[in-house]
Amino acid sequence: MKRIYLDYAATTPTRPEVVQAMLPYYSEAFGNPSSLYSYGLEARQAIEAARSKVAAAIGAKKEEIVFTGGGSEADNLAIKGVAFANGRRGNHIITSVIEHHAVLATCKFLEKRGFKITYLPVDKYGLVDPEKVRKAITEKTILISIMHANNEIGTIQPIAAIGEIARKAKIYFHTDAVQTTGHIPEDVNELKVDMLAMSAHKFYGPKGVGVLYVRKGTRIVPLINGGEQEMGRRAGTENVPGIVGLGKAIELADQEMTAEAERLTALRNKLIQGIPERIEKVQLNGHPEQRLPNNVNFSVEYIEGESTCLNLDLEGICISTGSACSSAEAKPSHVLLAIGLSPEKARSSLRFTLGRLTTAEDIERVLEVLPRSVARLRAISPLYKKS
Repeated sequence: MKRIYLDYAATTPTRPEVVQAMLPYYSEAFGNPSSLYSYGLEARQAIEAARSKVAAAIGAKKEEIVFTGGGSEADNLAIKGVAFANGRRGNHIITSVIEHHAVLATCKFLEKRGFKITYLPVDKYGLVDPEKVRKAITEKTILISIMHANNEIGTIQPIAAIGEIARKAKIYFHTDAVQTTGHIPEDVNELKVDMLAMSAHKFYGPKGVGVLYVRKGTRIVPLINGGEQEMGRRAGTENVPGIVGLGKAIELADQEMTAEAERLTALRNKLIQGIPERIEKVQLNGHPEQRLPNNVNFSVEYIEGESTCLNLDLEGICISTGSACSSAEAKPSHVLLAIGLSPEKARSSLRFTLGRLTTAEDIERVLEVLPRSVARLRAISPLYKKS
């Protein structure tokens, strides 16, 4: 039985080309990039080449790219770094209720230390209203943090419009772009962001390495103190193989983005159309058009999402109920509750996220198996029998 993986929002398989690019830096070019002799210089050159590739992919300057240990660290560095560097100027931060936990937990951390956080609501599609951002600004506001696209429902936010508001108010603007980098066009100047976070394993790179873009002139302090690596913004010997892999992954993603987005959008739409045709009482979550090319999220009434995931896994199909970072939690998704779903509907959600290895045959297989799985679960549901 062929296994079908449809949880690319959680992680992606590292591309063979990326692995090959990384291998020499484990055993041959293994030098410490801070060393002055040839081994160190070789490693340093590899890091700087990767930095240039990342900068080119997002329209940034090379010196604005800071390598981190992943997307969560990048988000933490952006939010805490700006908060602690600009605390004398103000103590107010604006974000949204549907952010990733890396942002929300960081804001909660700062709240306990005297910062004021405004959590903006979203509409039924998960969109933040730029006008509500404008109205939330006070004379104490130092940072706005709104994700580029949501990891659960795929809704793409009006980042450029929010960035324009932030720029006019002279407030730093950060976006968590972990779900968008390498998948949709991303230019930091067009988006008008001061900081942008990404993670390599979301675009077929290795786990444990990410990036924070920091616009020149942004006042920020490091989370990790020690050496002067990453221009003094992130101490510690760099993960050279991981950084090389990230650089190769983003280079390949940038080259293939347009064609891959078109292919995935067609497969995504086949699922969005096919599931309601085969299963009654389902609801698409997220914006119908303004969403990531690979994201499909449905609530299927009278079932538990986790039970469906386990049933599909027995059939060789791997999907999720939402964010991998919160999959161990028993409570319903904060994102789905925020767009107005009841706890019951939120718990019935299924997330399908497609990727490079997804085929039309895979989608047909899902559309064949999913209705049977739902029918079996509904047959033992007392709520469904009463409906």
